[in-house]
This record gives sequence, C-alpha cells and structure tokens, in this order.
Amino acid sequence: MSPLGYEYTTEDISPSKISLVPILRSGLSMLDALQALLPSSVSVHHLGMYREKSTLQPVEYYNNLPYHSQGDETGASELAIIVDPIIATGSTVCAAIDTLRDWGVSRILSISILASEGGLRRAAEAWPEGVELWVGGVDVGTDERGMIRPGLGDIGDRLFLTLGK
Repeated sequence: MSPLGYEYTTEDISPSKISLVPILRSGLSMLDALQALLPSSVSVHHLGMYREKSTLQPVEYYNNLPYHSQGDETGASELAIIVDPIIATGSTVCAAIDTLRDWGVSRILSISILASEGGLRRAAEAWPEGVELWVGGVDVGTDERGMIRPGLGDIGDRLFLTLGK
C-alpha cells in the first residue's frame, strides 16, 4: 500500500539476482541513491561507455560483468538495472541493453533523469518485451552534437568538474 492508500503489486526477487549497472562516469551520480532505496544490498557491475564525437556512436571501454559459462549457477542477473542520468540519442543505452542481453539477463530496467523523445523511442524499441524505461522528464530533441536541448549538459563532466575537456 502506498502512503496515499493505493494498492500496488510488488515482486519478490532475491537480491542475488539483481544487479545495478551504472554507465561510467555519469551513472555513478545516481548509484548511492538507488542503493539506499533497495531493501538489501545488490551487486554493482560497471559498464564504461562514451560517445564518439563525430559519429555519436557508443564505444565500450570497460565491462566488469562477471563471466559465466553454460550451466554456471551464478549466471547473469534476472534483473539488471541500468543507471544513467541521460538518454540523449539512445545509442548508449541501446548498446548497454545489447551487452546485458548477451550476458543473459532476463529483464532490464533503465533509470534516467532526463531523455530526449527520439532517444527514448529508440531505447524502447531495443528490446520491447525485456526492457522498462523509467525517466524523470523528457525534452523534445537533441542538437548536432547529440546533446539534449535544452538539457543538462554532460553529467559526467559536471560531476567530475571536467567541463571543456
């Protein structure tokens, strides 16, 4: 029951079958808050991705998803929660979805603060039956650099004070 008296369904998943997957660097800004919301500790596996400036395509430079083989009991998480504050073009979250599907997750929840309409649409089409997208707000579009308009700028640069590099 919600604080306002509305009933809602919940799902009981073992914490060992849930993973938080922040996209480096900007996803780190949301990690502590999400961990504080969960009733139990869960694994954190980082994906390092950046957008190549001329093509706006994602480049994966780091992946610490645990390796597993067929029949391995630990395997992939049932639920992977992608943590990235911005979905601009949708390329990065789509690449993360592909990586997590290849790892073998059953479901993905992507949590973002802001998205563009086109980026959100693209992400929703990546794996419609396996992905839920939660966003706090949606701006209309992106500029020629792939940044959301009016947007928030590069969260990783803002978080680590590396603006202009």
